[in-house]
Amino acid sequence: MGLPRALALTLASALVWGVAHLVTGRRVAGGLLLALYVALLAAVGAAGTVYRSDLLQFAVRPEVVERLSVGLLTLGVVWVFIVIRSYQILRPMRLSAAARTLGAAAVAVMCFAVAVPVAWSAHGTYVYRDALTSIFRSGGGTGKQVDTDDPFDGQARVNILLLGGDAAEDRTGVRTDSMTVASIDTDTGDTVLLSLPRNLEGFQLPPGPARDRFPYGFTGDGPQTPGLLNEVFQYAEEHPDVVPGVPKNERGPELLKATIAGILGLRVDYYILVDMFGFADIIDAMGGVKISIDEPIPYGLEGAVLEPGHRTLTGKEALWYGRSRTNSSDYVRMGRQKCLLAAIAEQADPQSVLSSFDKLAAAAKRTLSTDIPQELLPALMKLSERVKGGAQINSLQFVPPLIYTGSPDFDLIRRLAAEAVNTDPRQVSGDPGGDPDGGGSPNAAASTAPPQAGDSPSGTPTSSKPPSKPVSLEASCP
Repeated sequence: MGLPRALALTLASALVWGVAHLVTGRRVAGGLLLALYVALLAAVGAAGTVYRSDLLQFAVRPEVVERLSVGLLTLGVVWVFIVIRSYQILRPMRLSAAARTLGAAAVAVMCFAVAVPVAWSAHGTYVYRDALTSIFRSGGGTGKQVDTDDPFDGQARVNILLLGGDAAEDRTGVRTDSMTVASIDTDTGDTVLLSLPRNLEGFQLPPGPARDRFPYGFTGDGPQTPGLLNEVFQYAEEHPDVVPGVPKNERGPELLKATIAGILGLRVDYYILVDMFGFADIIDAMGGVKISIDEPIPYGLEGAVLEPGHRTLTGKEALWYGRSRTNSSDYVRMGRQKCLLAAIAEQADPQSVLSSFDKLAAAAKRTLSTDIPQELLPALMKLSERVKGGAQINSLQFVPPLIYTGSPDFDLIRRLAAEAVNTDPRQVSGDPGGDPDGGGSPNAAASTAPPQAGDSPSGTPTSSKPPSKPVSLEASCP
């Protein structure tokens, strides 16, 4: 057998295990290698088709990802060994020095071609596991146990607080300028997004040290913090005594979750906080996000404008799209933010994720924090498939003139929230936090109360009243 034929058969054996052994009469070894190769292909094919939904759930279990990484490294070592051994049994006995060098170089190239993608895959799984365990901690960091047979503890809905944190370089601490509770039906995946404005006032903090300090509603901490809802997170971080026993970086989410639960009259199970500045890195790693813009949006500090039309926004442009309120209001911005999140979720396809995996993982670690336990992730992945598979996503914003931020009607907020998620309003008509008045706040007023400054760009109510029932998110986005 000449060198060209030996190298050709070695290449064939690198592509289909066992070819070299079968050609040289080693039928038992060749048959075993071929059977193993076919079994691996069948397993990969079944995982990607028949068991695809199960694969997605396994992908969020750190111990499975770790085993996968070890398995990939083992596969690479075995594959390289097969290539080398195949050439050894095929190599002609008598070769010149030049031919031996050429043969060894060709086999080295084959080994390199095998090792690089396997090593890249193993590295990717390691990076993914690191990001997974950095963002999602076992027990959510609180040691909360999750029953894998009943991950949602028999609840008809799981309520997750989505926070957008505006932690700028010129600002101390975090202001949660975007606050939305995603209430998800654990059976169908139907979702209602309940959004609260950042400048809501007069709300009660939950019973305990926080309520004791502000018995008549949250009033802030000095002239720089007038008592708006977006200040609660940072106030808790700076005042450990209002949430005793809760460690740093968890005090803000804990108090804000309980506060919003009281405002809406709904249980808040978990939170996800997104640093809006780091969010731009995620969008850049995805290659941008496609958005339809229906009116000019001021962009940057030098008079630039995001023009109407179908646009692909960079991370910086998307950040301005979600944060700009020039010539508009907080409430218009709230709507754009939900449309932006929906677009990102829809466009985050596997191809864009894999092509920039390292950048995405690094950006996610810098940008996201949550108390969702690792153990709940498989159930949430299964639920997310239902959401992306055609579940209804509706949105309800508690903004003027439906709700005036300076003098909110908390009974109305709780009643509308209960109706939106099909909960009996009688169960939440009073203050879930135990307000002795049962009215949610001493200054709660009817929905016809006069507008407060900041309720619209001019300080007066907008001309068209926002809906009091959830509307389709898809229909509300341009």
